[in-house]
Amino acid sequence: MTTLPVNPEIIDFYTDTFDEATRLTGTADGVLEMVRTQELLRRHLPPAPCTVLDVGGGPGAHARWLSADGYRVHLVDPVAKHVVQAADAGCTAEVGDARGLAAGDGSYDVVLLLGPLYHLLDRADRDQALAEARRVTAAGGLVVAAAINRYASLFEHTATTWLDRASVRDAVTDILATGVHEPGRKGFTAAYFHTGSQLAEEMRAAGLRDVTVYGVEGPTWSLLKAAELHGGVSLVDSPMFRAALAAARAAEPYPDLLAASSHLLAVARV
Repeated sequence: MTTLPVNPEIIDFYTDTFDEATRLTGTADGVLEMVRTQELLRRHLPPAPCTVLDVGGGPGAHARWLSADGYRVHLVDPVAKHVVQAADAGCTAEVGDARGLAAGDGSYDVVLLLGPLYHLLDRADRDQALAEARRVTAAGGLVVAAAINRYASLFEHTATTWLDRASVRDAVTDILATGVHEPGRKGFTAAYFHTGSQLAEEMRAAGLRDVTVYGVEGPTWSLLKAAELHGGVSLVDSPMFRAALAAARAAEPYPDLLAASSHLLAVARV
């Protein structure tokens, strides 16, 4: 295992500022992300019980349901708070870094990177994380990586109405141009935003094959977010939620619609 420095801003953000444990349960668009991630993973995962390495698995949101489905899950995350929170998710867990995994070569059937690529701003670091995922996945196994969509902040801050604030508009403009939310900027921590084609290219450059990129929440998630935020009531399991979920499923065959999703999910084979 290689010990590599993690930007302290990212550790502080998830330790003291932001509660990742409620992100996928507290809002309708968060629940939409969870439901879609579950259905996409279940579509591709080999049958349980097989071994899953959940890299950057946070407090165990996905490890919990995967363990309940019968998978043998080990979680790795650089945030010590998340590893403690994952203790009741039905998995084993350790503090670690996607760029230097402790696991042996070919030791897992499935490797999930459902968070690390968000916060690796340099291409070399993302390449290293994907190379590590490939290394520890058995031949013929599955590597799945999530990314924040390059255009997500434009849709999000239209939904929140914050795009009329100059500081937010400047940050969104920079993300659209460079893909980078710079360290030290307010509103989020240091982050990288992918296009669909770029995510696919990075997966292939790591030696992964049969790469498919999905839009997780689909093209109408921001409408759901705006309606819930400004309506003041939860829209989970509402007709609008079900319509947004149907839209995400209907959009899958159309790559042009990837640009409208909040998150991307790339599925590939070793």
